[in-house]
Amino acid sequence: MAGVADGGSWAGAERHEAGIDGWRLDDFARSLRSRAEATRRAYLGDVAAFGEWAGRAGRDGPGRVDRILLRRYLAYLSTRGYARASVARKAAALRAYFSWCRRRGLLDDDPSRRLSSPASGGRLPTVLSVREVEVLLEAPGERSSPAGGTGGRSASRAAFAAAYVLRDDAVLELLYAAGLRVSELCGLDLDGVDLRARTVTVMGKGSKERCVPVHARCAEALRRWLEDGRPVVAGPKSPAQAVFLNRRASRLGPRDVRRIVDRRSPVPAHPHALRHSMATHLLDGGADLRVVQELLGHASLQTTQIYTHVSRERLVEVYARAHPRA
Repeated sequence: MAGVADGGSWAGAERHEAGIDGWRLDDFARSLRSRAEATRRAYLGDVAAFGEWAGRAGRDGPGRVDRILLRRYLAYLSTRGYARASVARKAAALRAYFSWCRRRGLLDDDPSRRLSSPASGGRLPTVLSVREVEVLLEAPGERSSPAGGTGGRSASRAAFAAAYVLRDDAVLELLYAAGLRVSELCGLDLDGVDLRARTVTVMGKGSKERCVPVHARCAEALRRWLEDGRPVVAGPKSPAQAVFLNRRASRLGPRDVRRIVDRRSPVPAHPHALRHSMATHLLDGGADLRVVQELLGHASLQTTQIYTHVSRERLVEVYARAHPRA
């Protein structure tokens, strides 16, 4: 989707192919500049998909959409097997789009107002046990200095291999210590890392800056990567401010992070599971819910409360296993 990331124009060929010229997606894309890149892409894709679907019914623009059509579309998605969470996100995208149309004077009334979306179904997030996290964070082998070796091509390979171990250590420690979203970790810049104060400053959802503390072991893993590992991996075209680099010496991406977790996790997991695990383990340890909310960068306390449900389930599980009469 060309131009979405920077709020620019929707690619003309894609727009014509989808048959959604009348939906003003170029202008809508520019209105989403304050949103996270992933959100912009998802919302534009969702609205484009709706426009294509509505076009097949002869509705060639927002002015020909009513609330009944929107409800029919959400029902259609459900019958096609979309997960409730996916349908809920698409409904949120449509509400954002039609609210924007109303503000721009393209519509006299907002047909998406009071448009309900299905509940998420109460699915709890994946949480690793403390032991599983410990195994994931352990070194996959003996650490050696990236500068070590006897010279030649084999020494160069050994140096890169050692540097990548330091990078993976720092990535995993930081995901769990600070509860970062993958996008926040990938977007982390050098000036956002303060090893002396043991904090990292990231740009969260809605372009909100957040300063998060990290523990000493995480700070040490970051220091070793920045001092001993990153100089080995960095190339002449590497982004100067990027904290984490991939094997192409470019800024680390979400797929790179997923591969790191896949290599190191003792159980099937995804990078976001470390964020879930950090929040749940803090609550299990007695942390205040509002403190966890601040650490995670949640706008609403309600979003953070899902982790209390996870902790409650664990409490019941431990009780059932440990109580003599249970």
